Amino acid sequence: MEAPPDNDVLWARALHFRHQDGSPGITGVSLAVREGEILAVSGPRGSGKTTLLRCLAGLTPVQDGEVWFNSTAVHRMGPLTRERLRRDRFGWIDPVPALVPELNVWENTALPLMMRGTGRRRAKVAALEWLDRLDVGDRARRRPAELQQAERQRVAIARALAPAPTILFADEPTAPLHRADRAHVLRTLTTAARSHGITVVLATHDAETAALADRTVPLLDGRRVNTVQLPPAPEAEGRAECSLSA
Repeated sequence: MEAPPDNDVLWARALHFRHQDGSPGITGVSLAVREGEILAVSGPRGSGKTTLLRCLAGLTPVQDGEVWFNSTAVHRMGPLTRERLRRDRFGWIDPVPALVPELNVWENTALPLMMRGTGRRRAKVAALEWLDRLDVGDRARRRPAELQQAERQRVAIARALAPAPTILFADEPTAPLHRADRAHVLRTLTTAARSHGITVVLATHDAETAALADRTVPLLDGRRVNTVQLPPAPEAEGRAECSLSA
């Protein structure tokens, strides 16, 4: 097994994963992600996008194949080593925000920084800056239960960006948002990623979201394909479907 090319920050070859019920998650998927690139993994629901992101991020061990982060073989790591890698170098955004209910908004946002050893005051300053960028700075002292769903998702995105991860994995990050909110948050996410040199691997079933990426890798039934038809955003029904090429 050889290490990936030097200009690829993330590299995967012939990944296979089956779910516990025996159904295929991903089958023979290979890809390379360049440093600072925003890569969209596109496809309809159930196409294997989340499974692929989880394998690339070390959340789900691959059953066959290779995953490399820089020159480090993620597929050979044990659970604790993968956990440290995710804590120190990766960020993750879920479709549904998982915030700590006992902490207020700025504490939730600062938590990954403090887990990396950043002092509380410095972590708070960074957290408040990101909350302001995502238009939820005025909610900094509220608890998650006091926020609307869209506000909670903005907080989750700020939390993922605050530590400036090397790679940010975003699984349908704007799914809970209305179209106007979605566009603003995606612009903030992509602009911040580019200005901070953050590599983004973004899973989406929406053509407008995928169009913001530098490049698209389409999936269908767990396999990489040449093209895939993605639906427009729900508010834009009636428009022609977009055909995206890898």
